[in-house]
Amino acid sequence: MKFVSYWHDTAPVFAGAAQGPVSGHYDVAVIGAGFTGLAAARQLAKAGAKVVVLEAERVGFGASGRNGGHLNNGLAHSYLAAKAELGKERAIALYHALDASIDTIEALIAEEGIDCNFRRAGKLKLASKPQHFDALARNFEALNKECDPDTALLSQEDLKSEVGSPFYGAMLSKKSAMMHMGRYVVGLAKAAARHGATIFEGTPVTEHWETNGLHTLKTSRGTITAANVIVATGAYTTKNFTWFRRRIIAVGSFLIATRPLTESEVQAVMPGNRTCVNTMNIGNYWRLAPDNRLIFGGRARFSATSDQRSDSKSGEILRESMERIFPQLKGIDIDYCWGGLVDMTADRYPRAGFHDGLWYAMGYSGHGAQLSTHLGMMVADAILGRADRNPMRDYPWPAVPGHFGKPWFLPLVGMYYKMLDKVQ
Repeated sequence: MKFVSYWHDTAPVFAGAAQGPVSGHYDVAVIGAGFTGLAAARQLAKAGAKVVVLEAERVGFGASGRNGGHLNNGLAHSYLAAKAELGKERAIALYHALDASIDTIEALIAEEGIDCNFRRAGKLKLASKPQHFDALARNFEALNKECDPDTALLSQEDLKSEVGSPFYGAMLSKKSAMMHMGRYVVGLAKAAARHGATIFEGTPVTEHWETNGLHTLKTSRGTITAANVIVATGAYTTKNFTWFRRRIIAVGSFLIATRPLTESEVQAVMPGNRTCVNTMNIGNYWRLAPDNRLIFGGRARFSATSDQRSDSKSGEILRESMERIFPQLKGIDIDYCWGGLVDMTADRYPRAGFHDGLWYAMGYSGHGAQLSTHLGMMVADAILGRADRNPMRDYPWPAVPGHFGKPWFLPLVGMYYKMLDKVQ
């Protein structure tokens, strides 16, 4: 078993990182070389801006290279809940931004010729309990009528041709897609560099200050100045950006990948070949990889730590969950086990905009794989003076009380959701 991300291990290495010292003045400095930062950098460079990307590790090191490989439209919440909390207009705008985000990725892949196994697969939200299907049906009725006609409600009988495990029905979101995340992020980095962005790897930002509208960024390899700065670090945001750390809850998300399945195993487990998520509060999500491995993930443990020891513990929990859902895979070899941090907000809505001289997009709350490219490009457009299409513009983002960067309360949250899963 390899304790590395499947996406990292099966993608080419980005060979376009800049060498030598970090110096000079830029129109825009982007902190973080994940989907958000690279998409913003590409958009800005295409428009003629002088752009630098500063990445502490390597391209796609964080959540962009450690997720489940899903590009799911739809919200982290039910549409009914979002409408009640955000108001109908903003809820629909955010929902449509998630739709558009997949269109954006598809168009970008075509324009830049990125080979990343992109495919419109559709997403199944699977009801784990009978009462969960009733809630799905109520949500579907409003969503299908008011916001997304490209959805369908599937019965328990319908699912027999979709997934080799008993569920009580599902909602199908037809626009959802999947891709190879590692190949995409490397392709996105190559595209940004090709359009003129300078990308530095292994270059953490250690200090930042602003004087009369001019930003200074001190890094491990030198110092630069910039007219604008985009913070695109999500759950990996460092202590020198405290305002964001107080509003982001870094939560571990963990995954395993089986050996490649045979064709008969594929038909027994995932004949529909879609992305799947179940309705438990401590839920699971899964899909087939391009080489037919089952990639199976979930919170597993409420931890803000992802290292080999933590990932291994979570991997055992995930194996148990996978074998409970798919007993036909009991004892199968697990080839990969990895984890990463997800940037959650307290209300699980993303945030993007401008605060105290800094541009930002983060807080994707488990939906960043699809939304981050789109929001990164929106932030770039705002810097360029283009129309502001940000669906969360001017939405309040209060700090989490008692939270200063290390989420000490996660075990308590985990206990609460475990209790809910027993009674709901």
